[in-house]
Amino acid sequence: MLKQKSNLFLTLFGFVDMLAISGACLIAWGARVLYFNEPLPTAWESYFKDPLIVYAVPIVILTMYLSKLYRPRRDRTLWGEFGQVLRASLISIAMIVLAIWAVGGNHLTSGLQPPPEVTYPGWRLATDPFRFQLVLLLAILPFLIGVYRLLLRLSLRAARKRGWNARHAAVIGVGRLGQITTRTLGRNSWTGISVQYFISHHEQTNRVSCLGLPVKGGVREMESILDQHPVDAIYLAIPAAMSAQLPDILKRLERFAVDVRIIPDVHPRYLPQNMAVSELEGMPVLSYRESPMAGVGGVLKRAVDIVGALTAMLVFMPIMLVIAILIRTTTDGPVLFKQRRVSLGGDVFWIYKFRTMNTNADADGDQKWTSRDDQRIHRVGKWLRRTSLDELPQLLNVLRGDMALVGPRPERPELIDRFREDWRGYMIRQHVKAGMTGWAQINGLRGDTSLRKRLQYDLFYIRNWSIWLDIRILFVTVFRGFVHRNAM
Repeated sequence: MLKQKSNLFLTLFGFVDMLAISGACLIAWGARVLYFNEPLPTAWESYFKDPLIVYAVPIVILTMYLSKLYRPRRDRTLWGEFGQVLRASLISIAMIVLAIWAVGGNHLTSGLQPPPEVTYPGWRLATDPFRFQLVLLLAILPFLIGVYRLLLRLSLRAARKRGWNARHAAVIGVGRLGQITTRTLGRNSWTGISVQYFISHHEQTNRVSCLGLPVKGGVREMESILDQHPVDAIYLAIPAAMSAQLPDILKRLERFAVDVRIIPDVHPRYLPQNMAVSELEGMPVLSYRESPMAGVGGVLKRAVDIVGALTAMLVFMPIMLVIAILIRTTTDGPVLFKQRRVSLGGDVFWIYKFRTMNTNADADGDQKWTSRDDQRIHRVGKWLRRTSLDELPQLLNVLRGDMALVGPRPERPELIDRFREDWRGYMIRQHVKAGMTGWAQINGLRGDTSLRKRLQYDLFYIRNWSIWLDIRILFVTVFRGFVHRNAM
């Protein structure tokens, strides 16, 4: 039965993807024909070759298969699936170009170039039909596949909520963890996973029910229970104190063709980031905590930081010059103020700001933050703090790599030594670079506000980081992140 369901899933989504891929190819080719005023081909096979359907369909399907997009994962989020589709589309376009080059597909461009006297406005993309078609295909392909899959999954979820296309499961473990697992599956009815009964994590039990579901017996009778009451999936929710049973239970479950999922007995507050499972020479490795900026994500974030910082420097350079002149002419002392702060991995760096205090003020005194009516702040400094313009020199820190445009705000070393003992999870903030703005800041947590609340927002950012979240935070910062009632 499981094999039949898996094959049905593969066939259904494969057919939908083939339609989406073919449609994307035809749309991109049709736009090329219209834009460059090309004649329609006379040979019927050209309607498959010129739109790249003969290349795109097998390559994209294979890439998506290798990306595990045809595995029936009912608990996969829609956004997570779309991210995988986008990555597979990027790889597929590169493979299509390579395949055309390998087979010598000159028919795609020969005879279709505009005559020498004809020119088209714009850059090379607007004058090269093949590049034009490829770029359109790159934009349309993930969109169409994503929309097709979204509609199909929403249909399946609606059906599963009504009890159709359901998968039956059993939970091994009747304690707190087993009950949390059952309630969670029950709330998320769109998965179509229905818990039928419990098996106690004890060898034997006299308990007959749990959360209104029957308890069929203990793990000693597990094989006979599964033989008499077959299910599609097993959820192992064994308390940590009895985790020594796990290897034996897993070995015994090898006799049954069921999906097996393990629910770790770890409280969510100790899971500051999403876990990931990898393999090293056959040895499973569970990543409990790691920086989300590692790998390609970190490279992409650094590229956004450099481009964004350079752009901001060009935009704000006149304002920065005016601020420097005002500070220099109205106060005594340097224009810039620097202070030791902590960023990624505990590295200490010098942060730059426009000086907002008088030169005789002790910036490193006992106060953690300045008060709203702090007498040490000069007149220009009050305006700079209210508008957050005093932080513009931190663009230099971003270019140097000390900070990022988006991230938790950097703290002073002496305060971190204090907070790391008082606030559990505080040091997780150092898994990412400190930032000029962040999730906490755009939600109003600036200045003299709750440290606990700020920490919660920072950990949410680290746990859910994506380049799109960074772009969203930057966008919101531009419109409402400079002036705020808590800024001082």
